[in-house]
Amino acid sequence: MQDILEKAKQIELVIFDVDGVMTDGSLFFGDDGQEYKAFNSFDGHGMRMLIEGGIKPAVITGRKSQVVEHRMKDLGVDLIYQGYRDKTPAYEALLKEVGLSAEQVAYVGDDVVDLPVMSRVGFAIAVQNSHPFVKQHAHWITPRNGGSGAVRDVVELLLEARGTLASKLESYLYKP
Repeated sequence: MQDILEKAKQIELVIFDVDGVMTDGSLFFGDDGQEYKAFNSFDGHGMRMLIEGGIKPAVITGRKSQVVEHRMKDLGVDLIYQGYRDKTPAYEALLKEVGLSAEQVAYVGDDVVDLPVMSRVGFAIAVQNSHPFVKQHAHWITPRNGGSGAVRDVVELLLEARGTLASKLESYLYKP
């Protein structure tokens, strides 16, 4: 676990896949073609905690969705790359945009299409219900499934590695 915390301590940017990581991977379409996704509220608050903790969040996803754009903007996530079936060009553009090295970046994925980026970052994370081959190539696997708190698992691990998780959690207690 110490090796994991050392990797996590270096992270300044976390890139999240969406379908299967921020959601359970289900895709819902209305008769009009409108796409719907369900996001976990633990994960949403986790994204806010991540930003407050000084770590930048980003999204690279293969699909294009107004729902994703809306949800990420609502959470304060500005680095949004959609429509990248091959996520490598988006990853390279993102690194240039933020001026970080690969060692300072974590990527959270669930499927084989995430491996080209996962294999390039300093801290590769797979959600619990990831494809087995993806799990084999991850540095760490979240305790919870994608769409069910996995994002929050990542956030809390990163804050723990920085030594700020306990104080962040304590800040929610009422102190008369």
